Amino acid sequence: MPQPIQQRIDDFRRQDRVHAGSLIISAFGDAIVPRGGRIWLGSLIRLLEPLGLNERLVRTSVFRLAKDDWLASQPCGRRTDYLLTLSGRQRIEEASRHIYTSTARQWDRRWRLIVTVGEFAAKEREKLRQALFWQGFGLLGGDCFVHPSADLIAAFDALTAEGLAALLPRLKPLMAADATLGSGASDVQMVNGAWDLTRLAATYEEFVQRYQPMLAQLRDGAGETDDQTAFLLRLLLIHDYRRLLLRDPALPEVLLATDWPGQRARLLCRDLYRRLLPASERHLEAHLQLADGRTPAASELLLERFRDADPLR
Repeated sequence: MPQPIQQRIDDFRRQDRVHAGSLIISAFGDAIVPRGGRIWLGSLIRLLEPLGLNERLVRTSVFRLAKDDWLASQPCGRRTDYLLTLSGRQRIEEASRHIYTSTARQWDRRWRLIVTVGEFAAKEREKLRQALFWQGFGLLGGDCFVHPSADLIAAFDALTAEGLAALLPRLKPLMAADATLGSGASDVQMVNGAWDLTRLAATYEEFVQRYQPMLAQLRDGAGETDDQTAFLLRLLLIHDYRRLLLRDPALPEVLLATDWPGQRARLLCRDLYRRLLPASERHLEAHLQLADGRTPAASELLLERFRDADPLR
């Protein structure tokens, strides 16, 4: 039987359908941004080829990401570099603040509310619901979106970026402090009413069960990984974790169950990432190139990842 690390890579290769665009965004955010945020297309193709992504798929996905304002092209002779657009970099930076932390945010015990005012067509309401869902907001009833720590200004800016600026005059942002009346609903009841965390908890458990054997393999020295394998596993680890966080409303720990699996997943990701980092960076140093043939050096940004104090350690 293959070792768990090789098994994970093989399983990814055997997928019937690979969302290459999403994987490329993960590669940019994790590996390319710390080296200047740009890469020669041919170099990107070579880095992803061991995961079963052929040249045509990578090219098509990169062109689509450029059309969606994630990436921009910059010719250099007969070759072309691709780099994040301003919008793409902002989205990557926002995601990175959630990915590379070891602790959950503290709560100021105030709720952020966005209340709908007036009439909404069914399509408008659904677009609003989806846009706020991706920002972590839960829904109470049909007229009130809630979150314990979201930035309301950033939320409105994001709605504008999603093309929903026309809806803003019918939305009322509010900050609500807990009146702590004994007969009122608790904060935990508020959470359970606004979010379905059961499915998210199960997904976190699947992540832990998938990657825990790989961490154990590295700890036990049962199978040393070469530089390329370390890079591939690091990319898949962050790719899977990033997709998890997209569905996570990032609630403060005090509002979650004491055995919430999201914290175990966070610590597992941190420990595995740290062990993979040196070898994976050697691989990038050898194979990540710009169109002019240069290999950009890694910035100190890498050293800041997963560095915050961890109360469980």
